Amino acid sequence: MNVLYIIVAAIFLLGPLIAIHEFGHYWVARKLGVKVLVYSIGFGPTLLKWTSKKSGIQYQLSALPLGGYVKMLDEREGNVSAEDLPYAFNRQAVWKRFAIVAAGPIINLVFAIVLFWILFLPAQEQLNTRIGKVLPNTPAATVQMQAGDKIVAIDGTETKTWEKLNYALVDRVGETGQIQVQVDRNGQLKTFELPIQAFLKDQSQSVFDVLGFVPYRPEIQAVVYKLSPDGAAVRQGVKEGDKIIAINNVQMKDWFDVVDIVHKSPEKLLAIDVLRQGQIVHLQVMPQGKRDNMGQVTGLLGVEAQSAKVSIPAEYKQTIQYNPAEAFIVAVEKTGQLSGMILNSMVKMVRGLIGLDNLSGPITIAKVAGQSAEMGWQTFISFMALMSVSLGILNLLPIPMLDGGHLVYYIIEAIRGKPVSEQIQLAGLKIGMVLLGSMMLLAIFNDFMRL
Repeated sequence: MNVLYIIVAAIFLLGPLIAIHEFGHYWVARKLGVKVLVYSIGFGPTLLKWTSKKSGIQYQLSALPLGGYVKMLDEREGNVSAEDLPYAFNRQAVWKRFAIVAAGPIINLVFAIVLFWILFLPAQEQLNTRIGKVLPNTPAATVQMQAGDKIVAIDGTETKTWEKLNYALVDRVGETGQIQVQVDRNGQLKTFELPIQAFLKDQSQSVFDVLGFVPYRPEIQAVVYKLSPDGAAVRQGVKEGDKIIAINNVQMKDWFDVVDIVHKSPEKLLAIDVLRQGQIVHLQVMPQGKRDNMGQVTGLLGVEAQSAKVSIPAEYKQTIQYNPAEAFIVAVEKTGQLSGMILNSMVKMVRGLIGLDNLSGPITIAKVAGQSAEMGWQTFISFMALMSVSLGILNLLPIPMLDGGHLVYYIIEAIRGKPVSEQIQLAGLKIGMVLLGSMMLLAIFNDFMRL
């Protein structure tokens, strides 16, 4: 994936989100009689601008596409003529100012609902929540969960899909205690308590690998079908047609067993036994380390299995189909669930239950945008919806400089009957700049560390 592709994908991702956020402020301001002077997508030097002859509003595109702004008539930012005073933002009732500021984050959440609604309309055939495999020496194996158990709830929350199941587990990230898993085993409900300790604090593994149960996976033989010419395997003696039967004396039942061990062993020497023309050959192979977008390093051998169409057993499949009304309800529920998960993660990050290295900045966002675009429009739209929720929730945080900080001032003003003093607002602005600046620097630092 080249840099230009990543940049273009990031622009197509962030551009609409920024535009829709600023449009919320712009539209409500105009509807409530406030005079808008400038509607800008981006910050910094202006690349393109034009002025509406009818309204006199200047519309512009600026060089830094990491935000935008709507400039309204305001006595605090310049002289206002006597005839324009009724249209100045600072002269409006507190409820009007509240509505204008809140409109930006709210429209981002509404936009996410619309995107999710579009994604939920088509019928989707997917795996149900029946366990395909229980991994040895894991909490699931310890409490004797079994392949074929169908997970119906996590901590009392119904989980009809693996996505909902994943979200329910992610809510427990960083915690210590027990996760309650309810399963349907041959028509009987059973409840298991899975012990967790600082659950996924470093987020180097998937929630399913840590707990020890994974979805159904078709059986693919551990036979090397193709070798990458610059991979570790071809340099260290692996040949096409080799059947991998053991790694570090652990028997390999299928290709997924191989992938699991190799991914967890970057830059580690592995003793690999292969069956070649009826004879066992012992090899020493070191997987190359590759860093992903979140900074996690996984091992790669440079080998491929033969792809083949597989038939998934009927008991592991389900078809999800919503009518438009149901799809809308599910979209609202998912937006609410994501909002709660984001807030919960922020609180856990402040408490130290989740590492600050999980904070991501513009570089990581751009790379993920590029990857999601390569995976198809549905993946890209899903990521856009997630980013829209994140943008909406972030802007509602009660931090000066953000929309949420201004909303706090307006709530205080409504209670006291008079505005918060300019001195307090100026002090809050400085605090907000330090907090946001520190957060951005940390996010960018994390981005570079992941590179």
